[in-house]
Amino acid sequence: MVFAEKLIVWQKQHGRRGLPWQGTRDPYRIWLSEVMLQQTQVSAVIPYYERFLHRFPTVEALAAASEDEVLQLWSGLGYYARGRNLHAAAKAISQLGSFPRTAADIETLPGIGKSTAAAIAAFAFGERAAILDGNVKRVLARHFGIAGWPGEKAVQDTLWKRANRLLPKTDIETYTQALMDLGATVCVRTPKCDACPVSRGCVARKTDRTSAIPAPRPRKALPQKAVTWLLLHDRGQILLEKRPAPGIWGGLWSFPEAPPKDVNGHCRRSFGCEVRSRKTLETLEHGFTHFRLRIHPLLCQVTRKPEAQSTRSLWIDVQDVFEAAVPTPVRTLVRRLNGIRRFSR
Repeated sequence: MVFAEKLIVWQKQHGRRGLPWQGTRDPYRIWLSEVMLQQTQVSAVIPYYERFLHRFPTVEALAAASEDEVLQLWSGLGYYARGRNLHAAAKAISQLGSFPRTAADIETLPGIGKSTAAAIAAFAFGERAAILDGNVKRVLARHFGIAGWPGEKAVQDTLWKRANRLLPKTDIETYTQALMDLGATVCVRTPKCDACPVSRGCVARKTDRTSAIPAPRPRKALPQKAVTWLLLHDRGQILLEKRPAPGIWGGLWSFPEAPPKDVNGHCRRSFGCEVRSRKTLETLEHGFTHFRLRIHPLLCQVTRKPEAQSTRSLWIDVQDVFEAAVPTPVRTLVRRLNGIRRFSR
């Protein structure tokens, strides 16, 4: 049996079952799951996926929603550009009148790359298209002894050629799922070679290089960035500011940033507030893929002046923050605030 045939047989006997996005040909549901699963564990995705479908059961419902509604449901899942692109793509699909049916056309939608487009086309429409997500790269690199970091163009090009050559003539959906499942459950960082249906032909196993293939991303020291966040509060409400997109947490509501040496002036000019008292809170660190962010929170009790309506800032009851589209560090700081007796009064 060739590689693809072995995986198809294995999938029918040992593949994952019962995931909420399986057993459907609905491209919307498949697309939603594929986007959410990017760089995110299945266990974390399932509750978000189910909430999304309950709130937005169709692509038309998602297209009709506001960005705030979408990001509110996405809040906590991370990589927020995925949520913004999901919303933008839903609007594009709604204008088209139907979901694109080929991988090439699906790839033109915002936020959908080549591998994701192929997965959607295979599962929804049975198109014979190759996928190459992170798990699949690991499977193919090990099996065929393709050394190097998969992020390098030469290595990635080699993997794409191999992925296309391996495509079976039939049963593309089962084969695609098999590749995903093998990479997620068997050919993991410490591989379970005894459970692998293609271990006999695996170059990395035969040459004792499963720990070296694929090569890890070259290590670089992550740069540090520091910001001062103003936690402006008055009468049980706090001020949030909408972050610009693109950018980190684009479109989400966050605490305003301010120059640490001109807090009073910044509050007065930007928000019409006079600072009555201020307290430095414990520093909070948050990691991103390419840098680490050190947040210096400054709790400021203020007096508010009547202000013109703004679409970029809002006063919100503290307990309502957890229902808003906010990044994780904002939730963390609000939980800390709830423990401060003077603030809670």
